[in-house]
Amino acid sequence: MALFKTSNPALGTKTFQDAAARYGGAIDVANRMTLNGTVNRTGILLICAFATAAYTWRAFMQTHDPADVSGLLMLGVFGGFITAMVTIFKQSWAPITAPIYALLEGLFLGGISALLELRYPGIAIQAVGLTFGTLLTMLVLYSSGLIKVTNKLRIGIIAATGGIALFYLMEIILGFFHINFVSINGSGVIGIAFSLFVCAIAALNLVLDFDFIEQGVNAGAPKFMEWYGAFGIMVTLVWLYLEILRLLSKMRSRN
Repeated sequence: MALFKTSNPALGTKTFQDAAARYGGAIDVANRMTLNGTVNRTGILLICAFATAAYTWRAFMQTHDPADVSGLLMLGVFGGFITAMVTIFKQSWAPITAPIYALLEGLFLGGISALLELRYPGIAIQAVGLTFGTLLTMLVLYSSGLIKVTNKLRIGIIAATGGIALFYLMEIILGFFHINFVSINGSGVIGIAFSLFVCAIAALNLVLDFDFIEQGVNAGAPKFMEWYGAFGIMVTLVWLYLEILRLLSKMRSRN
């Protein structure tokens, strides 16, 4: 998370400015990044993710055996992480690596959604609806100017996201020693409040993503940065969807 000075490692504060400075003077206006182009690329990545998610979902629902999708889940998790790192460090490869990332993440998201759907019927469609509802809401709030990305807001979101990342890392490490945060991971008031907080921070990261993409368009970044901007949105949406799934599973387990 600390690769760039932002909460989203894919969309750092200087990401688009650096790309524009490196390539901008050598390309004409027709070959520069546009907002519509980024939106279209985001749509393509979402279609890719939905396609592979549907495949993993169907594979599990046919047998209800986790073993049938465990390999796909691992491929999605580790393959998606590796592809994301490659994309972050090789931005010009984004037209190829961003779709691959979306396809791999779809494998993981479809599998984990199907597993939870079997336990909590209807949870997947609720999570999808809430994720896209949040995306549209944050887009409207940002485009209307109701939420303005000031330095204070940016620093606050970055600090909160970094804190969450450190907590999750610490939780993983302590888990090897059988030390668990029962209250936070449980379905009690504290656990639900924590998940609501994390979902809120993930949603606010979308605002930062919109701002960084707008900066790239204004800076005249090269055309391939449309794919990179779409990739950044996907990174945040994957995180938001998983956190919403976690929140809903906690709430459903109380019933």
